[in-house]
Amino acid sequence: MSDQIKFIVDNLNKEPFRKNYNLITFDSLEPMQLLQVLNDVLAEIDPKQVVDIREEMPEQTAKRMLSLLGILKYKPPGNATDITFRQGLVIGSKPVIYPVLHWLLQRTSELKKRAYLARFLIKLEVPSEFLQDETVADTNKQYEELMEAFKTLHKECEQLKTSGFSTAEIRRDISAMEEEKDQLIKRVERLKKRVETVQNHQRMLKIARQLRVEKEREEFLVQQKQEQKNQLFHAVQRLQRIQNQLKSMRHAAADAKPESLMKRLEEEIKFNSYMVTEKFPKELESKKKELHFLQKVVSEPAMGHSDLLELESKINEINTEINQLIEKKMMRNEPIEGKLSLYRQQASIISRKKEAKAEELQEAKEKLANLEREVSVKTNQTREFDGTEVLKGDDFKRYVSKLRSKSTVFKKKHQIIAGFKAEFGLLQRTEELLKQRHENIQHQLQTIEDKKGISGYSYTQEELERVSALKTEVDEMKGRTLDDMSEMVKKLNSLVSEKKSALAPVIKELRQLRQKCQELTQECDEKKSQYDSCAAGLESNRSKLEQKLREKQKAVRESHGPNMKQAKMWRDFEQLMECKKQCFLKQQSQTSIGQVIQEGGEDRLIL
Repeated sequence: MSDQIKFIVDNLNKEPFRKNYNLITFDSLEPMQLLQVLNDVLAEIDPKQVVDIREEMPEQTAKRMLSLLGILKYKPPGNATDITFRQGLVIGSKPVIYPVLHWLLQRTSELKKRAYLARFLIKLEVPSEFLQDETVADTNKQYEELMEAFKTLHKECEQLKTSGFSTAEIRRDISAMEEEKDQLIKRVERLKKRVETVQNHQRMLKIARQLRVEKEREEFLVQQKQEQKNQLFHAVQRLQRIQNQLKSMRHAAADAKPESLMKRLEEEIKFNSYMVTEKFPKELESKKKELHFLQKVVSEPAMGHSDLLELESKINEINTEINQLIEKKMMRNEPIEGKLSLYRQQASIISRKKEAKAEELQEAKEKLANLEREVSVKTNQTREFDGTEVLKGDDFKRYVSKLRSKSTVFKKKHQIIAGFKAEFGLLQRTEELLKQRHENIQHQLQTIEDKKGISGYSYTQEELERVSALKTEVDEMKGRTLDDMSEMVKKLNSLVSEKKSALAPVIKELRQLRQKCQELTQECDEKKSQYDSCAAGLESNRSKLEQKLREKQKAVRESHGPNMKQAKMWRDFEQLMECKKQCFLKQQSQTSIGQVIQEGGEDRLIL
């Protein structure tokens, strides 16, 4: 109770209440003030409840609070009946109001949402005689349709709220998508302009479209294939589970005997018949009585303070009558009735024990069923996780024996490792002791050297030894490098000799070819000089003939006079002579080159 009050005080001191209570001041509140605190909490959940209860009748306050608590689905504690709860709420009883405050402050946000939805989802019951009117019926139907539409819209709103998207992010995404859309449209237009210049672009576009459709179909078929593989895998797993269950059931049936099975079935039949014939009818009867009592309470009008006083007086009168009857019965003290009462008590005790055991058995069965479901779920999870079956029977025994052997090996290895660790610690300690002894000896040696006047002798000796060791290492390295260099030189010499031997025939052939080349070049120079002299002689003869021809042409022109036909004939004659001259020069050059080729031979031309 103290934890409950502390929780209530802490929440009332926070936003939005700010009451500034402590445990003492809150516990010392009067009933009217406590009801006002409860009303403030209800007003935070539903703003319609903002009322000063001093200006309201107690019956109206109780009715308003009870209706809101009914909408919020508040259930009083198990030991409190509806009548005591109503009475405690009217008079501001602390045992009634504290649990209500604790329950409301625990789930304020959830209850705000429930109160908000109650404004739109609590259906107004219209009497059937009014629904005969068409206008009222249409309005009621429209009202129900709007209520369903509100439900769907509220669900969508909650899904959007919990989806993690905000309006700003959605707007940014929409703007970015619009920009991408514009860019894609421009790109498509550019590509269309490019494609229009290509021949058969419509046919190529059709083929590309078909290719895209086939690729999408291929992706869909691959995805469908993967889904079918998964379904096959799950079906195989399910088949394995069912086979294992069948195997276990056959194993259990093989071990069982008919007598034990019959006995078990008889016990189950007895238990089920008891539950059906005795327990369930009693519970049903008690529930019916409770329902009838609650309906009677609901049908009664709201009770005021005077009605409560009358009920209390009636209860007191009935209690006094009961006490008087008990006293009269005790004064009679009939022995037979006493024995019967004893037997009745024993029978009632036995029946209560039977009911308790039946309830315990029912709970145990439910617990066993829950555990079996959990075991099946866990086995399925392990099977899906690593694909292995849960070991049972002999397999589990073998697994346990294997684990035991491995544990023994592990213990032995652990002992060996512990021995190594201990030995390592011992060696580390000896190393520390030897270092300390070395330091002490070095200190003693320095003191002796100081006394003898040769301080630093041991240090210089150590340095000399270190330098000599380094020198030996360097000499060894030098010797190794010299050996490596000599080996490298040998390798290079062998490679050079190999290359020389391989190139010797080629060099020999090259010398012969060079000699031939020199001879051919000399012969070519001689022939070229002969050709030049011959060409010069021919050129001089040609120039002389041309001079003579020009003189003859001039003489012919002067002797015959200007005549167009003759001039044309002379031009044709000149062209013919020019062609003959060029042919003659070409023939002379070809004959000279042919002579060179014939004299040089084919070998010279190839070179």
